[in-house]
Amino acid sequence: MPFTREEKTKIIEAYAQKPGDTGSTEVQVALLTERINRLSNHLNANPKDMSAKRGLLMLVGQRKRLLRYLQKTDEERYKALIEKLGLRK
Repeated sequence: MPFTREEKTKIIEAYAQKPGDTGSTEVQVALLTERINRLSNHLNANPKDMSAKRGLLMLVGQRKRLLRYLQKTDEERYKALIEKLGLRK
């Protein structure tokens, strides 16, 4: 199920570095994380949906690349984002 406009703007506002920021790494990772969570719930209900599984794996890989980039460029922003999203245990 895709985002509604309100849900997407709420996520963007929560993770934006400055007003009008929609493309920063933090915003992209937050949006991907929300999509990953929704797809995970879908796959729990529909375990034979292989195209959704492939899409989930692609999204996880994209998020992983963005997080690796953020970790290389700015360690503090990376740690703050991981903590805020609750990705690492």
